[in-house]
Amino acid sequence: MAEPLVLLTGATGFVGPHVVAALRVAGYRLRLAQRRPAEPVAGVETVAIGDLARPVDWGASLRGVDAVVHMAGLAHAGPGLDEELYRRINTQATLELARAAQAAGTRRFVYLSSIKAVTGAFDRAPVLDEEEPAPDDAYGRSKRAAEQGLAELDLDWVSLRPVLIYGEGVKANMAALLRLARLPLPLPLGGLRAPRSLLAVENLASAILFAISEACPPRRSYILADPEPIAVANMLAALRAGAGRKPGLVAVPEAFLRRLARLAGRDETFLKLAGSLVARPDALLRVGWRPAVETRAALMRLSAPRRAD
Repeated sequence: MAEPLVLLTGATGFVGPHVVAALRVAGYRLRLAQRRPAEPVAGVETVAIGDLARPVDWGASLRGVDAVVHMAGLAHAGPGLDEELYRRINTQATLELARAAQAAGTRRFVYLSSIKAVTGAFDRAPVLDEEEPAPDDAYGRSKRAAEQGLAELDLDWVSLRPVLIYGEGVKANMAALLRLARLPLPLPLGGLRAPRSLLAVENLASAILFAISEACPPRRSYILADPEPIAVANMLAALRAGAGRKPGLVAVPEAFLRRLARLAGRDETFLKLAGSLVARPDALLRVGWRPAVETRAALMRLSAPRRAD
């Protein structure tokens, strides 16, 4: 009997190759839905679907598919982007694919949502699976609307709400933190001790594998994060340890750093760095998901020197 076939969207970019690798190791056959024709990948089928900003004919792409993993979408780009574009790509295109999957008899539909579907805060009480979602920007609202639309379909769907993802190839804020850790200088951030949740890309991939399986109860959303939150000071210490260096952190009081950030007009940037946003993956852990890696070990591996081939 042939192994189950998974249709995967969003296979390019930072997280895509990690998820592709995990699915292949687990024995799934893959069909990658991509915007435009791509170079063949050994052992992987690819289909060109065009731009999600326009309706897509999913019929042929879903033929014989056991599960869909939908990761493609318009990324969180901050204020100023047209809300209607978020809604078109992150909400409407998701539901069009889900309806097509339902019509095709697909067994499971896994949607990569975001913690932003629940909250846009950077500093607050822990985020829990049971709380009422209150997204506060266009991106979060578009993700939440997709979840609400999925709940109306006769389809076994699972929505994963990841926090900030890190791993090889990471960009944006985590890439900036990695560059900071690599500086051959003491850093005045040893006083940043507020806990915050991260998600190793390996744990994202393991959660997607679990969500595809029959073991994961469907028709609900799950917060997705590494089980143990970590402070910025400890992140930097782990990153420096991976590079074979001592922490080199000076405990300058957070209040002083906050005042400097305010004077420089960087209040929000500092809050993103120093705020406490803990999201607990309790529901996913209760139903049987087990993370693939521990946070400190994953951070150390991220910063370890790469060996030349």
